[in-house]
Amino acid sequence: MLRWMFFEQYNHEPNIATLRFWMRSIGLDNLTDLQRLQMPGKRQAGNAALGVMDEHLAAHDWFVAGHMSLADICLFAYSHVAGDADFELRRYPHVQQWIERMKGEPGYLAMDS
Repeated sequence: MLRWMFFEQYNHEPNIATLRFWMRSIGLDNLTDLQRLQMPGKRQAGNAALGVMDEHLAAHDWFVAGHMSLADICLFAYSHVAGDADFELRRYPHVQQWIERMKGEPGYLAMDS
């Protein structure tokens, strides 16, 4: 489980969540030159992270132990809203299926933007 939680902290969140924050909360017109320069690298790294997830989910329904775990919850947080940062989730069909499985879990509550 820790492997996926470290992956979330070091490969997923710094790229997907950062781009989402910059685009939704700061706005493209308000980004600094440094932020603009970082965007292509963050987009590439975010797509790489989604690719790793998609590859794993091609053979597994969940990230750990054959059932939903804390690793799934951690990865779900920004994966399901990655489209807000213009990540094309349709490129990752297994991630999309997993997102729908997560939404179907008992107790799921949708996030208010």
